[in-house]
Amino acid sequence: MARIKVPYVYDSREFEGMLVYDEDVTDRRPALFMQPDWLGVCDHSADMAAQAGGSDFVMMVTDMFGKGYGEVERTQEELGIVARGTRNDLPFVKGCGAAAFKALTAAANDHHLIDTAKVGAIGYCMGGGFVLEQARAGADFKGTVVFHVTLPNPVDPDTTPDVRGRILAIHGSADPVTPKPQMDALEAEFAANDVDWQLVNFGHAVHSFCVLGANSETQRYDDKLCRQSYRMMRDFFVETF
Repeated sequence: MARIKVPYVYDSREFEGMLVYDEDVTDRRPALFMQPDWLGVCDHSADMAAQAGGSDFVMMVTDMFGKGYGEVERTQEELGIVARGTRNDLPFVKGCGAAAFKALTAAANDHHLIDTAKVGAIGYCMGGGFVLEQARAGADFKGTVVFHVTLPNPVDPDTTPDVRGRILAIHGSADPVTPKPQMDALEAEFAANDVDWQLVNFGHAVHSFCVLGANSETQRYDDKLCRQSYRMMRDFFVETF
């Protein structure tokens, strides 16, 4: 799988996203704007992008933490502090996310990789919260899929969402990071605003079932559920595009 770094600047800060794709495919194909989890852009996230996209999609992996962030090892406490602080800065999430989308889409198109009429988005964990805020702000995603989303509810609950595409949330019924009341609130928000949404709940699953290597009581990779999630994701985007 090819990996191409894509630099961009937002608010005088340097960021560096990544294109991940099967270089043996020569035709233009759909693109998925990917908000990774709290590790940011790193080999781990690139591996997840390759697993999710395979030969079907060009994955546009987004940097929300700054160039080189993913190259530094951090404790879970440190990761959480940075991720939550970023998540709560709504102007930054929308502004940096939009800058990333523009830069990554332009780079993928310049490399003759993508069909720009077929661009969706995905997000994992905290990245799911980021991408939902972008969707609420009217980002040009034909569809959005979030996996075991963290902090799914809007930072500003008084704003009316401007979601322009379909949304699929794939979650675990036993997720302690984002428990059922938060997902119920997400459903209520979408239902009240005529969003085209779907929610799939895997029984007994905890957080991070699509995160390679996750292995704790609260966060656990599940190969079967991950593969099932990606089949659902592919079906969703086939219908969407």
